[in-house]
Amino acid sequence: MAAGQRNTGAPQGGANEQNDRRNGRGRGEGGRRGDAAEKSAFVERVVTINRVSKVVKGGRRFSFTALVVVGDGDGTVGVGYGKAKEVPAAIAKGVEEAKKNFFRVPRIQGTITHPVQGEAAAGVVFLRPAAPGTGVIAGGPVRAVLECAGVHDVLSKSLGSSNAINIVHATVEALRNLEEPAEVAARRGLPLEHVAPAALLRAQAAGVAAKAAEAGA
Repeated sequence: MAAGQRNTGAPQGGANEQNDRRNGRGRGEGGRRGDAAEKSAFVERVVTINRVSKVVKGGRRFSFTALVVVGDGDGTVGVGYGKAKEVPAAIAKGVEEAKKNFFRVPRIQGTITHPVQGEAAAGVVFLRPAAPGTGVIAGGPVRAVLECAGVHDVLSKSLGSSNAINIVHATVEALRNLEEPAEVAARRGLPLEHVAPAALLRAQAAGVAAKAAEAGA
């Protein structure tokens, strides 16, 4: 009897597996791979998670907040703030809000275009371009934003509050204040050579040539 049961169970399991594979529900196929590919398309960094409470008539209700930075590592970045009763749900809400707040960051050869300072509440962050190979010289909150934005060489200094939320929003404000050299030249009505340093123009030309070579390859 036991042997007969084992023999009759095997084909049924195989048939179910085949049906699952046809319908895209197999272990190695279907939705799971699609979800993994979608998640890996962006770089997500959780900067800080806080537990907050609300006093009500019956006592206290606890929930969690998550500050999340999301970017594609190639000039697009956004910041979101989520709140929920569980940490994973708070992070998911923060990711969705960050994707709604995406913006482009001007870059030249992996660094920013010019020195800039951003302020948000009591947070003040100063960013300065750096030579290739310098790396991201920044603290945790600033580093998370810059790495998600695809900035690989930069110098930074926090001049205000040490609160992570203020620092992140100050960094975002600084990146939003960045301008392309061509935009500045057009606004002033001057040639590009009179606005941007020669080293910056050479770096920009080298970056364009490298992208053209990659596209041709």
